[in-house]
Amino acid sequence: MKKTLNPVSSLGALALFALNFAPLAALAQTTAPALSAPAASAPALKPVYNEQADARADLNLALNAANAQHKNVLVVFGANWCGDCRALDRKMGEGQLAAHVAKRLVVLKVDVGRFNRNTDLAAQMGVSLKKGIPAVAVLKNDGEVLRATNGGELADARNMGDEAVLRVLEGLHSKP
Repeated sequence: MKKTLNPVSSLGALALFALNFAPLAALAQTTAPALSAPAASAPALKPVYNEQADARADLNLALNAANAQHKNVLVVFGANWCGDCRALDRKMGEGQLAAHVAKRLVVLKVDVGRFNRNTDLAAQMGVSLKKGIPAVAVLKNDGEVLRATNGGELADARNMGDEAVLRVLEGLHSKP
């Protein structure tokens, strides 16, 4: 003999189950600790390098500003994804390094993307990006390159102290 389920009796059993366990479900909902909302993702970091900038036009503006202020131009090649580039930017914005930079240099930050942007400008200034970024060049206010990093001198900026960064910068804007 073939067994079949009686839809009416199956519904009755389901109703009986719901009546017996509904109070437990309600109790669980009222006594369960509230779950916290999922943690928001970390806020996006503020870009240090303008990825849409026209680096050559910005260089002309920096040279004009440097000429008016009787300073040199520090061109910093880097990228927003680069932790050492962000660390250098942070270091140059505070303390002894900030005072040194503000007194002697007009800073221009040039985005190199994933080494697919503005590399021609870096090469024109004699800056090698092969040993890492950030990489920098110091220009006189007439555009003449004084010196540039070529050996990854700042590529470990996050682990460098302010004094070490200052020594690199001082060495770059002294006359060769």
